[in-house]
Amino acid sequence: MKTDMLESGIYSVICSHDGIKAKDIGKSVSADRKTINQYLYKAPFMKELCYQDSDFKWHGLIRQSRPHTGMGDFCGYYGSVQEFLALNEEKWFEAMLSGCRNIGRNLNNTRGLFHSFRDCREVMVQLLKDLEGVYRPDWEIAFELRINRARYIRIYADVLVITEDKAFSLEFKMKDKIEAEEIQQAAKYTEYLEVLLGSGYDVIPCLVLTKADDLYVHKPLGKGDALIPVCSGNMLFNLFDEYIGFLEE
Repeated sequence: MKTDMLESGIYSVICSHDGIKAKDIGKSVSADRKTINQYLYKAPFMKELCYQDSDFKWHGLIRQSRPHTGMGDFCGYYGSVQEFLALNEEKWFEAMLSGCRNIGRNLNNTRGLFHSFRDCREVMVQLLKDLEGVYRPDWEIAFELRINRARYIRIYADVLVITEDKAFSLEFKMKDKIEAEEIQQAAKYTEYLEVLLGSGYDVIPCLVLTKADDLYVHKPLGKGDALIPVCSGNMLFNLFDEYIGFLEE
């Protein structure tokens, strides 16, 4: 599934308003009524992540605002960084399991799923300690983002950190070896996250290897020129510095 610019634009207009009619969407994106209706009823993002109310106004299930209202309905855990840090491990874990059940996430622990959840949390708590004085309390953090709607929309992220204008999509693996297919997996949903969050956000994918140590490299993404960061948990600080640049201030 590829998303064109008009679909992204229409979706953004809908998700930036608290209800908007088709004619006003058309004015915002400079498209005729027929074209707008084709997108509203057939394009994947509108068909699966938007709805029309009884007043014929269109709404997005996830708002393109801060905070991103509605995102928590698709996550194991979602909240502000401040809310996340206020929870001890067990309270967070309870909330995480409850959220996963609500979104239909498989909680089969045979392969150590629960340990991986706690491992992710530990890395993120340490990262935020390292970023003390840099992060804002209203940054958003999501664990186990799972948007899996009908046939078309597939957006997964182990951890998503949303700042004022960037979203770090972190793919966690409990290993120390870099695998090519896992680099691809880390970047797989970047384009869809960019549509979901809107044009005001840069989405930065990263593969995080929690059993590695002092690792921070950039690896090719397939056969093209694109590179993706790969790091150990204790070097995740460097990813945020590279894209936010706080050490230069």
